[in-house]
Amino acid sequence: MVTTGLHSGSKSVKITFQLPYFTHWGQSLLVCGSVPVLGSWNVKKGVLLSPIHQGAELIWSGSITVSKGFQCQYQYYVVDDNRNVLRSEMGKRRELVLPEGIQSGQEIEFRDLWQTGSDGIPFRSAFRDVIFRQSWDPSKEAATIEGSNTKFELEAESIVVLFRINCPSIEKDTSICVIGSHEKLGMWKPENGLKLRYGGKSVWQAECLMKRSDFPIRYRYCKYGGAGNVSIENGPNREASISFSRSEAKYICLSDSMMRETPWRGAGVAIPMFSIRSECDLGVGEFLDLKLLVDWAVASGFHLVQLLPINDTSVHMMWWDSYPYSSLSVFALHPLYLRVQALSKNIPKDIKEEIEKAKQQLDLKDVDYEATMAAKLNIAKKIFNLEKDSILNSDSFKEFFAENQGWLKPYAAFCFLRDFFETSDRTQWGRFAHYSEDKLEKLVSKESLHYEIICFHYYIQYHLHLQLSEAAEYARKKRVVLKGDLPIGVDRNSVDTWVYPNLFRMNTSTGAPPDYFDKNGQNWGFPTYNWEEMSKDNYGWWRARLTQMAKYFTAYRIDHILGFFRIWELPDHAATGLVGKFRPSIPLSQEELEREGIWDFNRLSRPYIRQGLLQQKFGAAWAFVATTFLNEYEKNCYEFKEDCNTEKKVVSKLKTCAESSSLLESEDKLRRSLFDLLQNIVLIQDPEDPRKFYPRFNLEDTSSFQDLDDKSKNVLKRLYYDYYFHRQETLWRENALKTLPVLLNSSDMLACGEDLGLIPSCVHPVMQELGLVGLRIQRMPNEPDLEFGIPSQYSYMTVCAPSCHDCSTLRAWWEEDEDRRLRYFKNVVESDELPPDRCTPEVAHFVIRQHVEAPSMLAIFPLQDLLALKEEYTARPAPEETINDPTNPKHYWRYRVHVTLESLNKDTELKTIIKDLVRWGGRSFPPDETEKSSSSALVASALEKISI
Repeated sequence: MVTTGLHSGSKSVKITFQLPYFTHWGQSLLVCGSVPVLGSWNVKKGVLLSPIHQGAELIWSGSITVSKGFQCQYQYYVVDDNRNVLRSEMGKRRELVLPEGIQSGQEIEFRDLWQTGSDGIPFRSAFRDVIFRQSWDPSKEAATIEGSNTKFELEAESIVVLFRINCPSIEKDTSICVIGSHEKLGMWKPENGLKLRYGGKSVWQAECLMKRSDFPIRYRYCKYGGAGNVSIENGPNREASISFSRSEAKYICLSDSMMRETPWRGAGVAIPMFSIRSECDLGVGEFLDLKLLVDWAVASGFHLVQLLPINDTSVHMMWWDSYPYSSLSVFALHPLYLRVQALSKNIPKDIKEEIEKAKQQLDLKDVDYEATMAAKLNIAKKIFNLEKDSILNSDSFKEFFAENQGWLKPYAAFCFLRDFFETSDRTQWGRFAHYSEDKLEKLVSKESLHYEIICFHYYIQYHLHLQLSEAAEYARKKRVVLKGDLPIGVDRNSVDTWVYPNLFRMNTSTGAPPDYFDKNGQNWGFPTYNWEEMSKDNYGWWRARLTQMAKYFTAYRIDHILGFFRIWELPDHAATGLVGKFRPSIPLSQEELEREGIWDFNRLSRPYIRQGLLQQKFGAAWAFVATTFLNEYEKNCYEFKEDCNTEKKVVSKLKTCAESSSLLESEDKLRRSLFDLLQNIVLIQDPEDPRKFYPRFNLEDTSSFQDLDDKSKNVLKRLYYDYYFHRQETLWRENALKTLPVLLNSSDMLACGEDLGLIPSCVHPVMQELGLVGLRIQRMPNEPDLEFGIPSQYSYMTVCAPSCHDCSTLRAWWEEDEDRRLRYFKNVVESDELPPDRCTPEVAHFVIRQHVEAPSMLAIFPLQDLLALKEEYTARPAPEETINDPTNPKHYWRYRVHVTLESLNKDTELKTIIKDLVRWGGRSFPPDETEKSSSSALVASALEKISI
């Protein structure tokens, strides 16, 4: 029960809040909470705090008067002079409960520390429910501690000090105590210290009666084991002092945040769901295979398994749907990962034979996406027809349906319409092109002729949920974090854009500017988000996504986290990712440009095509190109014809242009050259406001820029640099702080952000403030002056990895560039010898060891890179192990590991090599209940092979 804070006369209690915090000019601190006296979560009505200098610290404090029995939630905020929130605490809201012994007229001081995002990391489900998962109840053991319900008789000069510390990781038969400079704190002896009791939610606390003359008190927290083992927290002594000029406080609550221990560090393996191979699968990895992968992870010393997105991507019903980041639904799971053998315990003999035949036919080197989907859905439909009534009427299914019908019914209706009209393009669906609740209810009603088809989609999602839930719970019990992936976009022909079209800017496309992955930028094809519309219900669609995801995962990767600061937005007629702009961003206004002497906007924003450029680019074929694609509007000046004046129109016209193949080397070359002409601009004019402009990325590379006078060049270079590196920083920071906290507070999962690419300077400070774990890949360092990152210098709040799914594997990277290999060997390995031309197990061991020894919270390795530790797993050509080619928008995502999980689980030597690496790196690994002690000869043999 939360009280209102109303009080009357002598029955009142004074509460003082204190918080050390350094602010900038024009900033103040404020406390706001769940009751009227603290503003009822309206920051404008919260209690402003006043600053006082105490030594080197700036202490903010403020008081309220309440009734006995008062309790509430509260949080601290940094505000400006108008009480606009500049920053708020991260983590869960604080709980305030008055001590039982406090009397009317007395005062209690709550001495808090500002909660950062990283403070809440140990309370995320990855740690709380998995890594620090306890098989014992600390509250039962702590209940035996003396003094757990002590009541004090307060004298004139006495003060009750309540020590409170967060400690989410504690072993059985271990207690926490306070040791310090006072005899009641054991005079620094742990065996005589003040023992704390467990207060729930990883909080340990105890009261101690002190005299005013005892202050200041110096103290530390420590763990004290039953066998006499002692672990004292790191850092300097803590100190509690009082002001001798005032004597009101009778209670002081020291909320000391986290116990200062050596940060937890662990390791993990990354592999797409579709790439896993087992003896039971039908041509592709399946959710139940995760149990085998978890077993291997535990035996190899890994606390984490990371997957790519697993949502349904069945937009085109062909191999294009292998792209896992183009969601048909952000809620539905992909039927590809269904294990049909687990659909029923009573599968008839003929269907079992069909399953066995499909297994043999689909046991291929790579995933055959279309054949696998067809086989699984065909078999599942036959089993569904046999037992649909019993399943659909079961209590388990009814519970699943009731909990998920909000997304499940639109998803099933969409799948039916997609198949009926043979397209996901809803503009071809007649009256169903526009979604409405009434139309939906008619589509999914029991009276409809196609109700059984609708139910089949329910049935598939139900079993996918059961199978993934089984695997997820297995991982939790084994102390392995299952890490999912949150795609930044959805397909423009998706359930979500059909149901919520107002949340998307359908006339645009998302992508990324030129970077390490692609010098021409990337165009992912997703519509950008209408953040203004999303904010109206506090980003309900995002919150629902995270809630759904948290049913299965305890950690997740935010794909392209830069998109929550700003997105690279392209017109929907673009085929490449080069000619885009950031959204949101502050454009160059026509007035601003005119003040700088820039006035020929038509010249700067239209493709700059002159005869000399055509002759240079196309040689003898220039006249054919000019006649076919261009109009000459002035002598030797050209513009594109209406039917090919965008990139997509060029692609379309080339398909019907038979002469191109005879006059030029290839259609691809002609298309690229025509794109170069279209992109030969300096300024991009805003399609929604013609008086706003954006500098084209790498504008200095264009002949349009090169033909300008020197003054115009200098002005445009300066404005370009300002647009891309200065003027947006505050705007992007504010944008991220509106959206990202909503995501983080929507679930208890551990959040990691993929922060590769062109990184604005505001990104890492915001990630640090919010407690978001970043990504570091050695071959893509954040430091512009480095070719190779230095893992030993990574910060703790990072995931480090030698490669990822968007780049070549360690083996392929090593073997594709001899000069780079030489530089790596000289600068990183620090060897003047010639490096091997193959990525030998010794090379793989060196690279992996660098990462396990890094300070990063997590070191996560693609499974392909780990297999490189043994010669027998490197027979396959290295380029075949690459998962994605970011430069190819129609890449076929089909890589499969060439060895089964059953075989990997039997390979004791590889597991020993990996586990020893994890151990040498000082990283934690989960308890392996099935581990058998390896012979010293086996271990010595393994180590002998991997020295470099």
